[in-house]
Amino acid sequence: MAETYEFADIERAWQQRWEREGLYRADAADPRPKYYVLEMLPYPSGDLHVGHAKNYTLGDAIARTMRMLGYNVLHPMGWDAFGLPAENAAIQRGIPPAEWTKSNIANMQRQLRLIGTSYDWSREIATCDPEYYRWNQWLFLRLYEHGLAYKREAPVNWCPQDQTVLANEQVIDGRCWRCGHAVERRNLSQWFLKITDYAERLLQGLDELEGWPERTRTMQRNWIGKSTGVQLRWKIEQSDASFETFTTRVDTIFGVTFVVLAPEHPAVGAIKSIVSKKNAAAIETFAESLKSKSELERTSLMEKEGVFTGAYAINPLSHERVPIYVANYVLADYGTGAVQGVPAHDERDFEFAKKYALPIAQVIALPDGEIEVPLSKAYTGEGRLIASGDYTGMRSERARDVIAKHLEASGIGGATTNYRFRDWLVSRQRYWGTPIPIVYCERCGEVPVPDNQLPVLLPPDVPITGEGSPLARDPAFINTTCPSCGAPARRESDTMDTFFESSWYYLRYLDPHNGAAPWAVDNAKHWMNVDQYIGGAEHTVLHLLYSRFFYKFFHDRGWVTGSEEPFQRLFHQGMLLSNGEKMSKSRGNVVGIDETARTNGVDAMRLFLLYVTPPEDTSDWTDEGISGRVRFLNRVWRASEPFLQAAARVSPRELPPMSTSDEKALVRAVHVAAKSAIDEVSSRRFHFNTAIARLDELVNAITTAAQQMPQSSAFLYSVHALPLLLAPYAPHIAEELWSRLGHTTSVHLERVIEPDDAALEVDRITLVVQVNGKIRARIDAAPGIGEDDAFALALAEPNVLAQIDGKEVRKRIYVPDKLVNLVVA
Repeated sequence: MAETYEFADIERAWQQRWEREGLYRADAADPRPKYYVLEMLPYPSGDLHVGHAKNYTLGDAIARTMRMLGYNVLHPMGWDAFGLPAENAAIQRGIPPAEWTKSNIANMQRQLRLIGTSYDWSREIATCDPEYYRWNQWLFLRLYEHGLAYKREAPVNWCPQDQTVLANEQVIDGRCWRCGHAVERRNLSQWFLKITDYAERLLQGLDELEGWPERTRTMQRNWIGKSTGVQLRWKIEQSDASFETFTTRVDTIFGVTFVVLAPEHPAVGAIKSIVSKKNAAAIETFAESLKSKSELERTSLMEKEGVFTGAYAINPLSHERVPIYVANYVLADYGTGAVQGVPAHDERDFEFAKKYALPIAQVIALPDGEIEVPLSKAYTGEGRLIASGDYTGMRSERARDVIAKHLEASGIGGATTNYRFRDWLVSRQRYWGTPIPIVYCERCGEVPVPDNQLPVLLPPDVPITGEGSPLARDPAFINTTCPSCGAPARRESDTMDTFFESSWYYLRYLDPHNGAAPWAVDNAKHWMNVDQYIGGAEHTVLHLLYSRFFYKFFHDRGWVTGSEEPFQRLFHQGMLLSNGEKMSKSRGNVVGIDETARTNGVDAMRLFLLYVTPPEDTSDWTDEGISGRVRFLNRVWRASEPFLQAAARVSPRELPPMSTSDEKALVRAVHVAAKSAIDEVSSRRFHFNTAIARLDELVNAITTAAQQMPQSSAFLYSVHALPLLLAPYAPHIAEELWSRLGHTTSVHLERVIEPDDAALEVDRITLVVQVNGKIRARIDAAPGIGEDDAFALALAEPNVLAQIDGKEVRKRIYVPDKLVNLVVA
């Protein structure tokens, strides 16, 4: 017998057999209840490290446990394969994006197989495959048909480095989320998806998602940003033009002393035509100075600055004329592109008014009823209206209702609801993405590509320089014929945001080879929604919000049924660091999967990743930690392998005879470990570190028993049970031991050991006794001992009595079967 577990040959052999036998293929015809577990599909960047493996090992442990609990588990994998890195590789290395991507996919697929994951590889997808992005285009056209995909000119976030447009969510602290370059604002004609039509449903749906982290739900609520208020129309003096503002505090309308427009607001053109040349020039100069500024810079980072236009607006209620400014902090495509300035009751407006010496008119009394002249700071609370015409004396809440009704009756405004987030910009001026299936014809205008002409294929030989849109410079791609009239036409050169394809990929897994539809409705009815979704918290707003939007649209079409939410439960895994830092090639601290598997074995790596911390926490890779898991597997091997032939005669499905306390304790350790594993999955905590700690205790007990009672039925029972307990976490050694026990079917097709209440019972317990929080004794007691009896035993302990020494027992705390604590003074 080998003293150590020779992992290399064993792990390789079992992986080959699992693949050969199709062990993890899911079949919708399987009568067992379904369980769909999914990790967010990775971008094929080239090489995985152990930080990536943490996520996939977690999902795999869940999938394996659920199979052993009797579920028909769907656990697929694929590749989010479009995106900028492939184009950057084409520029830097002279490799076509498709070639670079496919090479990376092959390597990463090999690595995912290497770590022993139980994926159904027959369902593998890659979003760059024409058979996948064909359905991207098909879905885009369905959105287009229903008025949810449209094109308009708009200020956009432009990354000069990557030469592409970014969605608002892809701008982080004013910089591109991919390359980190400062983002600029430009006006371009772009494609949008009308996600705002689903704003209220997206909000309401969050209440249904009790299996999601509350922080994630809160972030989505804040991003959607629902506000209830009043929208009202302002007329521009000496002009037929007007503009609208939205306010949640219409009770302060009589306190408006200025209004501010975005420099790009359509009404600014009308204003320039009625003001002096000097004012018009000042407006143009100011607007020009903001063209290179990002949205974040204008709204958060820059000092609030404005320019008086020379024009005035008429307050729709007080009829007072108020000056119109243009300012950097107001954006044309956010809200109405205009805001009313109420400096007495808004902090930002107060600062702006002070800076430009504008009037500050208090119209809400302070809580004590005082009127402070001048105000030292803005009062943003509610109260009694003052200097507000017919509404003077009303409380804020009532005034808001009465004023809103008056505005509506007058036809100049009314109550409305606004949302902070905006429509999803999906145009990208890149090559490596899904071509948008629209052509432009001089006769017919904007024409969708017919379904029978999909996919619109990416041309394979387009030069990629990193400047502008490669497709726009390719005549063979751009020049086409109109599908409607047959005249010469021009293709859309933009490609789709890569979040488009990742917003529905979980449905393609259900039907990856379907050539007639993106998925069959019956398959969606069987498998959806995803029972457990796993991925990083960085996708809280981007991918998760977009996926929810898509799924609601699919639900409206009848393509999916049941819940309108695609992901029933969501788990965010923590990061794995190396030497306290995020792993990266530039830091030289990457711990590779291949090297770790070669040196320590896959099972040891998996056990370390699951054991080091709870999975939602950030953890650190350590050599000591992985070495400890190697030693654990060697202990498993030495404690069980020599006894497998004898253990094969003792069933792990029936409790063995137990005549001694040691035998009872050993069998109890088996069932404690079994219960811990099931509890972590059923509770959705997934703290497999706790379950593995129970396995540590069991293996220690088996090691001792191997020396003291190797013929005991209880010992042989524990040896036979051990592979069943190890299987979700260390699948290779579990399979090898199970095979050597004489079983011809895989351990991963077996059921878990069901915890037995009789086996979990204990004859005696140890109570910890504390005095003022410090341990002073440990006492032996019967399970279930009452509080009074427990304290009586504690007070009989000499060390406890010495600590009390005549002092008064002020409080006593009892944790049943665990702790007695006396607080004395």
